[in-house]
Amino acid sequence: MSDIRFVTAPLKIDFEKISRDEFVYKKEYDKLANSEEDSVGQWLKLAKARGETNESDQVLLKLIVELHRKVDELGSIIKDEKPTYLDLKEEKNIQAVGFGHFLLEENCLAPETKYYGRILMPFFPKREVPIFFQTLKENIAKISLMHDQDEKDWSAYMSARERAMIREAKVMKENK
Repeated sequence: MSDIRFVTAPLKIDFEKISRDEFVYKKEYDKLANSEEDSVGQWLKLAKARGETNESDQVLLKLIVELHRKVDELGSIIKDEKPTYLDLKEEKNIQAVGFGHFLLEENCLAPETKYYGRILMPFFPKREVPIFFQTLKENIAKISLMHDQDEKDWSAYMSARERAMIREAKVMKENK
């Protein structure tokens, strides 16, 4: 465990010990992965597959798609339609993240236990990231299952946090 490289990351996690049938958690896990499978997401995938987006600015296209999703989200709020998620028993602060790991501020994890959780990640687009994880220590967890895109975004977030820490340390050193 000493070879895990952590970087500070002020995140929150909702989680609970897998106490029900694991299928209940897996269903929500899959549902959160399919959040990209809305009508605009499907249209964009088909357009890309047909080569219709080759001439388009991909960043601008992604921004427009996300704007459409936000409009849909506002429509859902007006209609009082909320996505329903499992009511997870614990909410804790994450102190630091590593590649495939995270460190909680408190010692609250039971030894050799599997958990399901959701982390609201501050990357674009902002979304709930569902994970399965297991205890390494009372406050250190190893992520055992995460969607591919979420894993890429997690790694990019960790790298960005690491660069920010390096810049802060450099400024602190210069100010001494």
